[in-house]
Amino acid sequence: MLLTHEHKEIYRQVKTFVEKELNPNVPEWEKAGIWPAHEVLKKMGSLGLLGISKPEAYGGMGLDYSYEVVFAQALGNCICGSLPMGIGVQTDMATPALARFGSEELKKEYLAPAIAGDMVVSIAVSEAGAGSDVASIKTSARKEGGDYVISGSKMWITNGTQSDWACMLVNTGEGRVHENKSLIIVPMDAKGIDRKTKLDKLGMRASDTAMIFLDEVRVPQRNLVGKEGMGFMYQMLQFQEERLFGAASGIDGLTNLINETIDYTRQRQAFGQSIIDNQYVHFRMAELKTEVEALKALVYQATEEYVAGRDATMLASMAKLKVGRVGREVTDACLQFWGGQGYMWESSVAQFYRDLRLHSIGGGADEVMLGIISKRLGYGGKRKVG
Repeated sequence: MLLTHEHKEIYRQVKTFVEKELNPNVPEWEKAGIWPAHEVLKKMGSLGLLGISKPEAYGGMGLDYSYEVVFAQALGNCICGSLPMGIGVQTDMATPALARFGSEELKKEYLAPAIAGDMVVSIAVSEAGAGSDVASIKTSARKEGGDYVISGSKMWITNGTQSDWACMLVNTGEGRVHENKSLIIVPMDAKGIDRKTKLDKLGMRASDTAMIFLDEVRVPQRNLVGKEGMGFMYQMLQFQEERLFGAASGIDGLTNLINETIDYTRQRQAFGQSIIDNQYVHFRMAELKTEVEALKALVYQATEEYVAGRDATMLASMAKLKVGRVGREVTDACLQFWGGQGYMWESSVAQFYRDLRLHSIGGGADEVMLGIISKRLGYGGKRKVG
């Protein structure tokens, strides 16, 4: 992927924002278990950073997705994982389908304010009994008058306690599970919504994550994104940007953690020499650096395919799988070399050990990525016995 001056300028601007506006506040927000999404996103919207690949007609920059990937990579310089995730929900997880398939009216009412940072958004797909198995969701909507009436629940919803609207996947009919679902924009102040429960997580502590209960929630039928019954397909397309964003956002964080570990092991003495002077340690650091560079190359290749309009499903799934696996490998290895100091809650390596574990779960578990990759290679899927 060829990086132009414009790519580099976006990277510089976002990294500067991270270092000045996010990192100094991370300890406070982590302790509080929530970040001030409206305040932060408004600042980013004012800088034009929330709609890099979105249409100019709604306040975006209208650039191709490679610029969004550079944006995600720069966000990875945050000293925690929760803020890039919360921001990524706004830019790459809850809004792509709306931008691509939504009506003009819907985009003016909901997409434009999200790009401006005037509204905070969530993506509401997962349920307690349907995480990676999206087809198994139970939340349903029936038509009544000019409304959809929605009942059910959603689980693990990022930004869920403070979002203004959610792009929600619901069942809008009977029949085949891949053809009876729709994406609907649901205002989060609608009567019948209960989202008071903020979940207590292992990592990503500064990101508020909610359980959402919907009891006969009325939403205008005009809030339907695209065509009824196409929601599963729209969400699968939306996942491509989510997975590329997640993989790209891991690159710089892992690189920084390795570099910080190298610096620490140069200073830390044991048995008469620096830890880094043990061949195993400096060889291991070389291996980890190589793995992150391989991740970066894979992300960039997948991005090239996506920007060219080719099917990037397999490469995006590989990148998603790779960032989770490499994230676990890097954080575990680095924590070991930090010793007891690395095991302290406030250490940077412990922070990423907790936060990056989510990469192998959220947005489709590793096993789901392996299933997608296998099918694309022609040997996955269910087989009849006998």
